Amino acid sequence: MAVKKVFRNTPALFGAGAALLVAGLGSAYIQMRLGIIDLLVSLLGAGCFLLSFFFYRGQGKPLVRVSSLCKYGLAAAIVAVLLTGLAGINYLASRCPWRLDLTRARQHTLSDYTLQVLRQLKDPVDLTTFYVGLPPKYLEDLFKEYERASGGKVKTAIFDPLVDIGYAAQFGNVISGKERKAIVQSASGRKDVDFTDTLLTEEQLTNALLQVTRAVRHVYFLSGHGEYDINSDEDSGLKTFIQLMEKNNIQSRRLVLTGNRIPEDCDVLVIAGPQEQLPANEEQMIEQYLEAGGDALLLVEHTVITTPDKALTEDELHKNPSLNSILTRWGLRVADDIVVDLASHASGDVGSPATRNYPEYKAIVRGLDYTFYIRPRSVSMLGKRRPTIRLASLVLTASPEQSWGETNRNLLVKYDNLLDRPGPVPIAFVVWEPKQGDEKSDTRMAVFTDADFLSNAFIKQYSNAQMGLNVLNWLSELDYQAFIDRKEIKVENLDLTSWQKRAVAVILFAMPLLIAAGGVMMWMRQRLE
Repeated sequence: MAVKKVFRNTPALFGAGAALLVAGLGSAYIQMRLGIIDLLVSLLGAGCFLLSFFFYRGQGKPLVRVSSLCKYGLAAAIVAVLLTGLAGINYLASRCPWRLDLTRARQHTLSDYTLQVLRQLKDPVDLTTFYVGLPPKYLEDLFKEYERASGGKVKTAIFDPLVDIGYAAQFGNVISGKERKAIVQSASGRKDVDFTDTLLTEEQLTNALLQVTRAVRHVYFLSGHGEYDINSDEDSGLKTFIQLMEKNNIQSRRLVLTGNRIPEDCDVLVIAGPQEQLPANEEQMIEQYLEAGGDALLLVEHTVITTPDKALTEDELHKNPSLNSILTRWGLRVADDIVVDLASHASGDVGSPATRNYPEYKAIVRGLDYTFYIRPRSVSMLGKRRPTIRLASLVLTASPEQSWGETNRNLLVKYDNLLDRPGPVPIAFVVWEPKQGDEKSDTRMAVFTDADFLSNAFIKQYSNAQMGLNVLNWLSELDYQAFIDRKEIKVENLDLTSWQKRAVAVILFAMPLLIAAGGVMMWMRQRLE
């Protein structure tokens, strides 16, 4: 009797074996390594698989009956439909807002970023619009959404300047019978939005809100040593990043250190990938600025690489300085290596690690997806540093075993346990040192060993832009969420990381395989009845 029960459980044993094999081998393929758990799961699956065939071989049962096949097929179909419906309902519940918007232009639904901005408002804001004639319905609906989402902190009004001439005169000679303008006012300032020739969009209103409610921050970009150009439209320029900063009320300026100090109104100093060594007097000015409570973002460029048949020249060896003459005073050192990740990288380049391995530092990494970096270097903490300096890694490579800091600069990617730094490799750090007394602010620094991720060529990819803005906000000692123009940085092509590509491949392979295994289970069960 017990043997008969074992035989009846043969199809379930077969199904469990197939599922365990797919789970174990699929996980190993995605992670690009065979862990102990993956190995045990795979061996258990293989054992179940072999046992099912061993038990099945001893049965001399007739072939499958049509009636049983129909019965189980109908049951499986009903279960599949119910599971699909349940999954679909849960997906819609997690992704969609609770209010149902059936309009074609979606004027009743604000973006997540606009909702965050409205929730963070501390002071009331007046949104006044002058529109000649009968205002369109979309405008009224949009304003109602801003009032509702802000909890009443945003007050809106629409007036005809030709009818309410006296009221329009309070705003000066900015409105005529042909113009259409929205005027956003708060205690901190005023912003006019002209939409005479276009529709008034959520993006325009939210950008105006940011500019009248957030304090203006001044960021200076060091220049004169081959740094990335903030005004350049080329791939290596930073113009796109500068435009995003402006939308977050952050003003940028170029800085050439010709005087004896950094300007007093500098909230953040950015050193974006210098190609030449900074003079000693300029390093001294930067150090004085930091010691006095200044904040800085340092973007270190990658080391120069070559092929095995071509040696690096003396100039190439010293090109793209590590800035260690500044960083070592703050407990950090940048290595002359190249961080690679065989398991998770972007665009098929193992020297462009893609990662979501961020330590729990919510002020910067909250809500971030993948970011990726072009040939970054590794960063390490120094044992000898002032006890008041606090350091924390900000970005590390995703793979602990398939990533390392490659010291060979001849394009020979092979791990050497004596020379190379094992993963996960830190490629960004934050530094914080509290100052004594109220007259000085804390010193904050962020160090990335790559500047390309904020360039025009790559800032629109993944969460690179969000990372850059979040870091600037943290350095500026502001606690609000950065606003990203989603339409501007939208990526048309789906660009998956290598880890995501392998995960998709496993899913696509496992689905038909498990369906086939289910069919075999049904067939075996019918044979055993």
